[in-house]
Amino acid sequence: MNLFHREFGQGDPVVILHGLFGFSDNWQTIAKALADHHLVITPDLRNHGRSPKAPTHSYPEMAEDLKVFLESHWIFKTALVGHSMGGKVAMEFALHHPDMVDRLVVVDIAPGQAEDNHGGIFRALLDLDLSRIGARQEAEAWLLPRIPDLGTRQFLLKNITRNADGAFAWKMNLPVLWKEYPRILEGVHGEPFDKPALFIRGSRSNYIRDTDFSSIQALFPQAEFATIEDAGHWVHADKPAELLSLLRRFLGETAAD
Repeated sequence: MNLFHREFGQGDPVVILHGLFGFSDNWQTIAKALADHHLVITPDLRNHGRSPKAPTHSYPEMAEDLKVFLESHWIFKTALVGHSMGGKVAMEFALHHPDMVDRLVVVDIAPGQAEDNHGGIFRALLDLDLSRIGARQEAEAWLLPRIPDLGTRQFLLKNITRNADGAFAWKMNLPVLWKEYPRILEGVHGEPFDKPALFIRGSRSNYIRDTDFSSIQALFPQAEFATIEDAGHWVHADKPAELLSLLRRFLGETAAD
């Protein structure tokens, strides 16, 4: 699978993996800031953004996509940052290919079975008939009562694009993501990754609870934990400066000064 990606800067590599409904652009601000000291790569995962569509969507498959991507770009060791679904891809990859990961950052997701926090969003998006939409404002107005949070709504609307014939369409492979949603909620497993790892959560999010710390440390013995105050699940959108500060500190030992 030939993943679409963006590159910024030069130096020791950092690969950032977006979450469900996301794509590479979501992390552009963080990527450009880290590019002062690193080659930062933001791929679109399968069934998202401009990467190929596939009939299945599991963590072993996405980890294999990443391995092929890295090897095809002659990257054999990298720092890995992943948010939500992308965080589970990063964990899956680190657990099965530890020799290719220098250090790991997981943003607002635990390795175990996740709760269904997006079922309502899926149903709203699937019920939105893009063939009857003439402008993005119409899509937002339709989603308003179903997805009241403005930030979430705007984030999701970035997935709407126009086809060659001018009709609106989803960038992501929405039907497959919905079909595979149970697999997206699954946990990841493997031999412990005994290298530096940082788990970051938003204080207003419930994706990483205190009760998850022991299971995280069982798989990631060197795990550190950080909480960003007043941030929800989309930490990079809510508190980018605070997140960037944590990333710079954790990645600093490998920065190419």
